[in-house]
Amino acid sequence: MPKVIIGSDHGGYELKEFAKEILTGMGYEVVDAGPETAVSCDYPEYAFKVAEQVDADTLGILVCGTGLGMSMAANKVKGIRAAVCTNEYMAVKAREHNNANILCLGERVIGKGLAEDIIKAFMTTDFAGDRHLRRINLFDK
Repeated sequence: MPKVIIGSDHGGYELKEFAKEILTGMGYEVVDAGPETAVSCDYPEYAFKVAEQVDADTLGILVCGTGLGMSMAANKVKGIRAAVCTNEYMAVKAREHNNANILCLGERVIGKGLAEDIIKAFMTTDFAGDRHLRRINLFDK
């Protein structure tokens, strides 16, 4: 069973819990990196917890109020390509062209219905490789 590491801050807690249901329904093993409640917390802590567990065989999802803070923090971890996606098209292109390995969502930006569509698009799209791989390799310069 494929694994997904998921985390949030207080601003994304409810959407994180909803995303876990969607992912489980899709057949994924979901590892919740926290937090366990919606009490105010610092998003970088959870961004790093998730990013440090993502590898070639796993993807991650991070949720905060906008998705922006989570993506900025997660992208500090070597090998992470975290993408904020606000629609299905962005999710597909993040995977196809950028080989994104963490999806970042904003609970205060999108509703549950759109979030479900974005999650499904991200999780079911593969990296296209080819010319895109050459560009991804430039990230490590």
